[in-house]
Formats: sequence, structure tokens, C-alpha cells
Amino acid sequence: MAGLATAGALTAISAEKAAAQAASDSVLRTVLDRGKLIVGTGSTNAPWHFENDAGELVGMDITMGRILAKGLFDDPTKVEFVMQDPAQRIPNVTTNKVDITIQFMTMTAQRSQLIHFSRPYYVEGVALLTLPGSENKTFDKLLANGAATRISILQNVDAESSVHFALPQAQVMQIDTQANVLQALESKRVDAAAVDLSTVRWLASRNPDKYFDAGKSWYSMLYGAAVRQGDLDWLTYVNQTFTIAMFGHETALYDAAFKDYFGQEPPARHPGFPVI
Repeated sequence: MAGLATAGALTAISAEKAAAQAASDSVLRTVLDRGKLIVGTGSTNAPWHFENDAGELVGMDITMGRILAKGLFDDPTKVEFVMQDPAQRIPNVTTNKVDITIQFMTMTAQRSQLIHFSRPYYVEGVALLTLPGSENKTFDKLLANGAATRISILQNVDAESSVHFALPQAQVMQIDTQANVLQALESKRVDAAAVDLSTVRWLASRNPDKYFDAGKSWYSMLYGAAVRQGDLDWLTYVNQTFTIAMFGHETALYDAAFKDYFGQEPPARHPGFPVI
């Protein structure tokens, strides 16, 4: 009961009192004083950030921004989303044009020399999209077909090695755009398209009559939010708020988004030993 009483007391702390605890030059104090959060993101990449049929900006990245705003102001709408090119994800943070970038940003050692990453909020990977009516729609069938299996993938320096990690004998068709990677599958020029795991889950859950998740993913990549270096108060706030939203007592926003955008229920969390 003491824990519950403490939690209740903490929720009563005003934004003004919270701001007074942060360092004077912290983004945390700036955001609380301003009364809204400014998030750099995009608008053209479902399921991460895109406009729905009503013209509203939605997606998993957008939800993570709203989770931060709810923690700051007990109001998930107190956030302004600034549209930015992926090339501006780091510069806009380091020049304080945005408080944080949440834009399906892969965490790397090189980028970590320029900004601080939050704790990961998704583990991306490579996965296989197939056709629901195909005889070879599962990973096991694709693997068993050996050199007869044809895979489309976006052209890049690691394309062949990436496919061959999971399907060593497969024929690899490197294609110039993601739309054409999918078109090759739809026209049956290939047996499967190798794309992001999030894309597979989004398309297969939204269009089960058109796409199928072959059931294989590999090559893990961590997605994290970016904040400026040297601001421990702000970084700690972001990390703890994400952790609470994914593993604590306030998971409603994260869980609803995960199910909506990836077509899956998040794993059950059980009190006791921490697994975060």
C-alpha cells in the first residue's frame, strides 16, 4: 500500500514543480515551461508515421510522441509534430529545432557519437512477404525450394548477403524502389519480397487477402528516439517514460498502437522479476 500511496502523491506534482527539479538548461524544463512537446518526425511511411483516411497524423512513431506528452502534461495531445526529411533527424535535434526526433531511426554506434538514443521502442528486422494463395508462402517451403526460390529486395550493397543469410541458395532480384519490390511479388515474378518486419506485419494484417507473413525474420535493428547530447534530465525522462509505457502500469497507448500497426498483441507482462 505504501507503493500505491507514493504513486498517488507523485501524480499530484504540478508541471511547475516538476520543471523546477530539472537543470536550467535541460530540454525537460524548456518543454514543461512551454506547455507542449515538439517532435521531429515524418508523414509518409506507414506504419511509423503517415496520414490516415481522415488526414490525421498517426503511426507508431506518433504514438511514442503522444506517450511522452501524456507523461509530461497528462494530455497526449500537447505535442507538435514537425515534418522533417530523414536527413534532418540528427541536425534538427542538435540545433534545438525539435525537442526529440522519433522517426524510425536505427540505432548505430556512428550516430551515437552525434546524439543520445533513447532506450529502443521497437526491434526491426528483415522479413519475408509472400502471397496468401502461393504454394510456397511459408519460409519452410521457400527454404526447401533452394535455388528455385526467387526473392525481391531493395537494391543496396548488402542485399544479396542479407537474403542469403536466411535463404542461402535463393535467387536475389535487386530492385530500385520499395514499391517495385512489392510489385515484383504481386506480379509473381518472385516468390517473396524481403522487406522490413514492420512492413510485413502492417501489410499482412491490413490486407490478409493480398499478403502473407512467411514467418521468418532476422537481422535485428533497434529503433530509438534521438535527443541532444549532454542533457541527462531529458534523456532519463524519455527513457523512463518509454519503459513505463512498454513494461509498467501505463501500457494502454503502446499496446493499442502495437496491435493496430503490427496486427499483434504485445507479450504479456507479469509482476515479479523485471524483464525490461
